[in-house]
Amino acid sequence: MAVNVPGLVTVVVFYIVILGIGIWASRKSKKVEKTCAGTKSEVAMVGGRNINVLVGVFTMTATWVGGGYIMGTAEAVYSPSQGLIWAMGPPAYVINFVLGGLFFAKPMRSKRYVTMLDPFQHRYGNMFTATLLLPALVSDILWVACILAALGGTMSIILGLSSTISIVISAAVSIIYTFLGGLYSVAYTDIIQLSFIFVSLWLCIPFLLLSPAVTDISHTVHFNQTIGNGSESSWIGELKLEDAGKWADEMLLLALGGLAYQALYQRILSAASSAQAQVTCFAAAGTVLVMGLPSVIIGAVAASADWNQTAYGLPPPFERGEAGKILPLALHYLTPTWLSVLGIGSVAAAVMSSMDSVLLSSASMFTQNIYKATFRKQASERELHLVIRISVVLVGLAGSGLAFVEDSVFGLWLISGDLLYCVILPQLICVLHLGCANSYGAISGYLVGILLRGLSGEPLLGIPPLILYPGWREVDGVIVQYFPFRTLAMLSSVICVITVSWLVELGFCRQLIPQSWDLLGVFEEKKEAEREQVPVPGEEKNCILNTKL
Repeated sequence: MAVNVPGLVTVVVFYIVILGIGIWASRKSKKVEKTCAGTKSEVAMVGGRNINVLVGVFTMTATWVGGGYIMGTAEAVYSPSQGLIWAMGPPAYVINFVLGGLFFAKPMRSKRYVTMLDPFQHRYGNMFTATLLLPALVSDILWVACILAALGGTMSIILGLSSTISIVISAAVSIIYTFLGGLYSVAYTDIIQLSFIFVSLWLCIPFLLLSPAVTDISHTVHFNQTIGNGSESSWIGELKLEDAGKWADEMLLLALGGLAYQALYQRILSAASSAQAQVTCFAAAGTVLVMGLPSVIIGAVAASADWNQTAYGLPPPFERGEAGKILPLALHYLTPTWLSVLGIGSVAAAVMSSMDSVLLSSASMFTQNIYKATFRKQASERELHLVIRISVVLVGLAGSGLAFVEDSVFGLWLISGDLLYCVILPQLICVLHLGCANSYGAISGYLVGILLRGLSGEPLLGIPPLILYPGWREVDGVIVQYFPFRTLAMLSSVICVITVSWLVELGFCRQLIPQSWDLLGVFEEKKEAEREQVPVPGEEKNCILNTKL
């Protein structure tokens, strides 16, 4: 396929504009460093805690509206085996932001944490915090791979450009401006990127609906396409009782798993106050829903299109195994060329708006909670800033490398949240809202969550399940679990943290377990804290005051 030169020029110009804004924002961050009360590294990680509401809403929404979100939603609506009811992204992310604003924004922002892992470090210490970084880091790398894979597929279809070149250039642009400006560069480029996504995708909708190859989408039946059993399919989709467990599991994964992303708390912690952080979350719940509607319409249009009337021809994309690329295919074959170029620009913008946030979130956690807390406690601000930049580059390279080997955008999107949902979310709930949780319970819950999730298998990674839950099926030689096994692992982890913490505390406080067995020193620290808080009698207070005077 020949390279689309006008389209390529347009995308290059767009990248140059984004890079220019990122460099401008990096200069702004340097000015803020001179006037801000916070440290230089804090300005890079949380913007000096003075990001206003409007910028906060833009950057929070743009982080979630990535390539996986817009392409994965269109893929789910179009796919005859799924449909609108399986397009969980928009409603799940609305729930995510509402719950974040109600239960997580205030306790995190009021204590002036810098990263999501800070509360763990304060209660459990450095060692356990380091073990939590691993699933968070793996999840971020998978997220980067997901959104870059989405971009590579889009550019190869619309521009005729190699997906490898597309991934390398896009990753390089994101890494450069995140490297230079930290959160300020990320936030201000997000404004431009989100605006471009909104305008370009909504501009494509009328042309898609009026395309001669598209039938009335209100009929909902797929044109010239059936499910494997020969029955007609609808882009609305169908939820059967035997599929309800799988549907609920994936919905809760997307809705609650996002509460364990550092990228969410980076925006919450950059707000000027707890109230502003909550307002940002609630406003983002509305904007993320609006940004998902074009993908839903594009998926419905693609399902209602007669592909034989286009240059694509038959069989349709689903039968060729190209359902994951349905958004760029619809833009390329059902809209004018100049408009499809805008569409590719919107996907590129979505990719960079999420990728830069993920890069900075991983770099922030490693620098703040591992390097500074464990390796170099006396590290200078200049040294910490350098570590943030090196971490940004390394995470970007790791995610880019994985993007070359995995084609399923929707699959990577789900896997990226698996570890956070099953392992970190239970820990976060307990450390923020349950005062009884201690290190023994946290370690037990961590092991239970990761063990149950691992034993349940993962078809996309070729890991067979060792635990077969009720309702499992064999599809094309692969065992698929239809029981909500992820949610079971998450709830089991929460219950384990609470139960073990309570039993261990009961054992030590009632002296049922020898104090010498407190290997982690949890209850020694508690006793010391209680001694410090013992109220001083009135006469003794007067004596102390007289002595000081």
